[in-house]
Amino acid sequence: MEFKLTATDPTGCARCGEITTDHGVIQTPIFMPVGTVGSVKGVWHRDLKEDIKAEIILGNTYHLYLRPGLSTLKAAGGLHKFENWDRPILTDSGGFQVFSLSPIRKITPEGCTFQSHIDGSRHMFTPENNMDTQRIIGADIVMALDECCPGDADYNYAKKSLKLTQNWLERCVRHFDETEPLYGYSQALFPIIQGCVYPDLRKAAVEHAAAFDREGYAIGGLAVGEPTEKMYEMLETVCPILPHDKPRYLMGVGTPANILEAIDRGVDMFDCVMPTRNGRNGMLFTWNGIMNMRNLKWADDFSPIDPDGASFADRAYSKAYLRHLFIAGEMFAAQIASEHNLAFYLDLVRTAREHIVSGDFHAWKNSVIPKITSRL
Repeated sequence: MEFKLTATDPTGCARCGEITTDHGVIQTPIFMPVGTVGSVKGVWHRDLKEDIKAEIILGNTYHLYLRPGLSTLKAAGGLHKFENWDRPILTDSGGFQVFSLSPIRKITPEGCTFQSHIDGSRHMFTPENNMDTQRIIGADIVMALDECCPGDADYNYAKKSLKLTQNWLERCVRHFDETEPLYGYSQALFPIIQGCVYPDLRKAAVEHAAAFDREGYAIGGLAVGEPTEKMYEMLETVCPILPHDKPRYLMGVGTPANILEAIDRGVDMFDCVMPTRNGRNGMLFTWNGIMNMRNLKWADDFSPIDPDGASFADRAYSKAYLRHLFIAGEMFAAQIASEHNLAFYLDLVRTAREHIVSGDFHAWKNSVIPKITSRL
């Protein structure tokens, strides 16, 4: 994997770049649709490519490990072939999912023991077998195993958690470098920067991770319960000291405003389930504001869903029609809304790139956030 910076905004830390993988080139800043179990929920791959214009999607190590399982994925030739996706894929390590299983998991220096949410069976992730698992899944970009520290953790817990993540990172790097990709193309390993909301821990995490000189770096443990201002403070702490010539990936974030603010602080890559999850529940993000499509106010509004939208559905269907589908419980409603939201997120980062290149990103961001966060 290679990364090349192509532009920087003179008024802030925003930047554009290109990530080159064996499955294609990714323009940054980029939003990556989440395909947890081998699909972006409710969305055709055809539409991801042609309408939404996704350049990379995610898979989730925890979920894919449990189902369909590693033997099936290996027999298929990896996740790309299994789900028939020929563009780049990124996998997380499953650390966040294990974090969310707090009642049924146990963390030790050796690794993390957890119970399957499907059948209650017991499993263990170690840094070594987690790297083996992500080799079998075959993503272009893989994450090191980490402990996702709660956003409200006290300093002592956060310090202990970071030490565990650092020890696991050392083992991940060693094992990853001792093994080879399985399917004839290269894979890149990103360390994950933890440290909760404590600047000295975040700085220590960057210093430790940067010493391994990997192809890119992920920023984890944010948007997990801490105030939004703290998230931005942590980005302002870590981005200036992360390697300038490597991509920075903010994990699991977030709203359109979060993404623009993070770009302004130097972040390059994003993922979040919000576009599809909120879409399935009737919430649409648009350039004019946020719409709840179940509201009665749309019942007789026959104007396009989003005249300024980037997807086919935005112009093909009316607000009244989409509201009718939601009220009627039609699956098509969730599909339209999911595709719209993903197209909006990709259009958001694409427009951000244009303003970074033109040199006015910071001013544009400040002008557009009040509009896109308003409720219609």
